[in-house]
Amino acid sequence: MPKKFGSYIRESRIKKGFGQRELAQKIGLSPSYLNDIEKEKRGAPKLEVINKLSLILELDKNLLNDLAGVSKHSIAPDIKELINSNPNITSLIRTIKSNNLSNEQIKKIENSVNKEKTKALIIAAGLGSRLKKHTENLPKCMLDFGGKTLLQRQLDAYKASNIKDISVIRGYHKEKIRYRGLNYFENTDYQNNNILNSIFYAEKVINGNIIVSYSDILFDSSVVQRTLDSNHDISVVVDIDWRGYYVGRKDHPISEAENVIFNSNNEVEKIGKINTGNEEVHGEFIGMIKLSNHGTEIFKEHFHRLKKIYWNKPFQRAKIFQKAYLTDFIQELVDIGIKVHCVIIESGWKEIDTVEDYKKALVGFSKKFTKS
Repeated sequence: MPKKFGSYIRESRIKKGFGQRELAQKIGLSPSYLNDIEKEKRGAPKLEVINKLSLILELDKNLLNDLAGVSKHSIAPDIKELINSNPNITSLIRTIKSNNLSNEQIKKIENSVNKEKTKALIIAAGLGSRLKKHTENLPKCMLDFGGKTLLQRQLDAYKASNIKDISVIRGYHKEKIRYRGLNYFENTDYQNNNILNSIFYAEKVINGNIIVSYSDILFDSSVVQRTLDSNHDISVVVDIDWRGYYVGRKDHPISEAENVIFNSNNEVEKIGKINTGNEEVHGEFIGMIKLSNHGTEIFKEHFHRLKKIYWNKPFQRAKIFQKAYLTDFIQELVDIGIKVHCVIIESGWKEIDTVEDYKKALVGFSKKFTKS
């Protein structure tokens, strides 16, 4: 997390291409006042201005308020306003204090509330070239499964878990993906990048609690529910009943599985194409992650840091950073000491990566996507 409110605003302003005078005019401050804020000569501005900064610079509102509180040697301005305007908040805080609730108990309460506000982001920009004629003029998320597209079945699974705020990143044949009520983002360079960079075309919605999923997986609502139950900052969904799925799977061999090795606390140690043919591999990453509000800040901070260092250079298993998989990024986080938790499942999903996968999925297709 950035240490200073002013320097964070300055850095974000420059990144967005705003001059100091231009931004000051947009938020209703004098240029000299904004200059003093950026140089830490003044504390953070009023809540109204903080909200404007968040909107214009596309910054996380909660993070800005936390930094503003630090700059004023006080609690975050939005929390202060909430306490002043709602006596029930004060009562709740006193209840927590009088009952000596542990951090774990408070986290459970927070997680319960956050479940209702969790968003979903579906990455659907890729070419799907392995599906050949089936995706010549169609994104693979629009393939038909029992009268519904793959994407529609993902939407159904999310909505069954009360997730209604859903965004989709489009790229290849973007005009074919048109559902009402969704937020759309465009990966304008999908032919030259990969999953990791694709995600950040939707950076505007990467905040709060969010589930991010690949668009080429079928999963039922039980997988979403298990994922929602995680109260960790960064969680990856791992299937430990995965080996049978590769029996007879010729076009996508087991060596290409995005495997996971985790410790006794279900924390990732290794992730990616690491299958060595022995029993040390514990499961397969299914292409779904969950981030808490703090988790999204970790993701964004390290993505932009690493992008500056590795752009056009090798990164983890990728030849260049632009071609990195999500698993490359997760491995990097683990390598620098950030904890990534595993949500353990046993089946309940299928990957549709090749013609062979598609044909097998169509045969005996049912609502329970049990692996065979």
